[in-house]
Amino acid sequence: MSTDLHARTAASSTHLPLRTAVIVDEHPLWLDALERLLDALDVDVVGRAGGRDEAMELLEQHPPDMLVADLTALDDEAADGGSDLCSALMRAREINPDIKCIVLSDSADPVVLNRAFGSGANAVCGKRTEPEDLAAAIRQSFNNSIHFAPPKRVAAVGEAAAKAVVVESSGLTKREVEILRLAADGHSNAQLAQMLWVTEQTIKFHLSNIYRKLGVANRTEASRWAQRNGLVLEDTAA
Repeated sequence: MSTDLHARTAASSTHLPLRTAVIVDEHPLWLDALERLLDALDVDVVGRAGGRDEAMELLEQHPPDMLVADLTALDDEAADGGSDLCSALMRAREINPDIKCIVLSDSADPVVLNRAFGSGANAVCGKRTEPEDLAAAIRQSFNNSIHFAPPKRVAAVGEAAAKAVVVESSGLTKREVEILRLAADGHSNAQLAQMLWVTEQTIKFHLSNIYRKLGVANRTEASRWAQRNGLVLEDTAA
């Protein structure tokens, strides 16, 4: 007992307190996946709900730092993604004015997405988006960023980027290879953000990881690495 207490005390002196979250989805498998992702981000899930009413009870009982919820699960009665979602997020903010709200949706309908942001969502992410993009959205929500990750990659990325091959020895993810290839093709951070439907902060986050994994100092060196490894068709580096 005393050993465990000492270990917990030592840990608390070197780590910030865990943030907390309530997660909402109609499907238990999705709840499991969300809990694993949040755990990896040092966010402690204090409640799991399958619908709006249960979620509201959990928010009252365990006021969290974050609400991660499927849009349809919060919108039990409204078919258009409107009023119930708005009232749910408003109630969440009444309970905790600083709460961060991440909405998950299968819909790419701009009307639905705009209503989610209008209701107070900090981020709207497609349920088929890359896990690292959802993780980035969660991180950014605590930095007061607005984030939208689409259910599918936009067509503007192009067939070449979609077929980019991950060089295993580099440790790059598929998304990082995609961004590296587009950056080496000469696209700016602002252009990348528009093409991939993410914020410039997300692009900078990915580029920082790319530089670290490749052991390079800047965009030019990363572009040259991409050319040497066949990720770009033409010599576009400065």
